[in-house]
Amino acid sequence: VIFPKKNRGISLQSGLKYTNYFQMNFTELKEFLDEKVVLYNNKNFIDSDPVQIPHLYSQKEDIEIAGFLAATIAWGNRKMIINNSHKLMQIMGNSPYDFVMNHKEIHLEKLSNFVHRTFNGTDAVTFIKALQHIYKTNPDLESVFSKHIENNSTQKSISEFKKTFFEIPHLQRTQKHISDPLNGSVAKRINMYLRWMVRNDNNGVDLGIWKSIPTSALSCPLDVHSGNVARKLLLLTRKQNDAKALFELDSNLRLLDANDPVKYDFAVFGLGGFEGF
Repeated sequence: VIFPKKNRGISLQSGLKYTNYFQMNFTELKEFLDEKVVLYNNKNFIDSDPVQIPHLYSQKEDIEIAGFLAATIAWGNRKMIINNSHKLMQIMGNSPYDFVMNHKEIHLEKLSNFVHRTFNGTDAVTFIKALQHIYKTNPDLESVFSKHIENNSTQKSISEFKKTFFEIPHLQRTQKHISDPLNGSVAKRINMYLRWMVRNDNNGVDLGIWKSIPTSALSCPLDVHSGNVARKLLLLTRKQNDAKALFELDSNLRLLDANDPVKYDFAVFGLGGFEGF
């Protein structure tokens, strides 16, 4: 497989659109990206990624709560994300589900000084109370997401989850920590979270504990870096990173693998994060 360079062109739909510098058809692109998935979708990836936080646990509820909180603060410096996620787990006595369900107000005071960028102690307390409300009024966290899957998409599910999550009293500012794709957001962090929970990669990275959502419905966690790589590969042409861009990227990734399109997140992320593509 030949490594593509900046000016090399790819057309997924026809495989016939090239620049004068290089020719890469659909099959060659798929082979190239599939190799990158194999390279990065393995346990070595865990050590440098926030996905290590839900891997600390074996009980389903612990895994999904730990993953949700880690994904919520997953922006900025990766080392800081991981360190602060560990701090959150320690505050909860490394038993997130027990803490969520059985905490007293005095226990929540331990969260008052927590800060990760704009996510502060008040936000953390609200998230714990909101999670408790969800578990008391629904079978589990998975069921809240799965009930609104439609058109092979999780976008409505995420939007409805946000409504459910903020049914409790809360400050308006806290709502910004859960994105709504129906309002134009790429919802990068929550799409990453769904990848962790839904996708069973058989390689020990994504946990795959949710069985009621198909991997075919997942969306790529799109951000500035993955967007830049996707554009260089012509998987994405839209300039803005928004919901329309995510739809374009998802559509192209589903051409590469309709059943597991989001596996290419490993390829796109690896190319940008580790290879400086």
